[in-house]
Amino acid sequence: MKKNKVGLYFGTFNPIHIGHLAIANYLVENSDLREIWMVVTPHNPHKKKSSLLDDYQRLHMVHLATDDYDKIKPSNIEFNLPQPSYTVNTLAHLKEKHPELNFVLIMGEDNLKSLPRWKNYQVLLDDFEIIVYPRLSKGDIPEELVDHPSITRIDAPIMEISSTMIRNSIAKGQDLRYFLHQDVNQYLEEMNFYK
Repeated sequence: MKKNKVGLYFGTFNPIHIGHLAIANYLVENSDLREIWMVVTPHNPHKKKSSLLDDYQRLHMVHLATDDYDKIKPSNIEFNLPQPSYTVNTLAHLKEKHPELNFVLIMGEDNLKSLPRWKNYQVLLDDFEIIVYPRLSKGDIPEELVDHPSITRIDAPIMEISSTMIRNSIAKGQDLRYFLHQDVNQYLEEMNFYK
């Protein structure tokens, strides 16, 4: 029996915005993925922690943004794993916990460029399918990854919206309501986050 495919879209989602949602929506509707899990990363080893909202507040925003669409689900799987979180460890844990599912890693072309610096990246390439969506800032993709059989490039719309830009705009008092799901925008307003 063919296992159901679940895409894993990792991010700090600080905050989750329409770029994240549009990419996930496009991928789940234009691939053989049954659903996509938005995996909220507690602390990315490559990011400064200071500007991060609390893990559960970011998870709550992912819930607010995805509750009305059953093909995209929030995941807090990394909250109870050792820190910092490494993708290879999370995938091993998920595989053990859900043997009935076939997990696929989703990443932007900019992340593909740095993949050889990830912990045990060869295991990711050997054991998992990787779906890559386009980014303007892709740079040079390492030779070994250009035509790798585990990597599928999806011709999704290019979304160059960053959570940093949104946080900075909110701090300046700008209203970026159309860059955020309306429930997320309302939550940020109520909580006075990023101001």
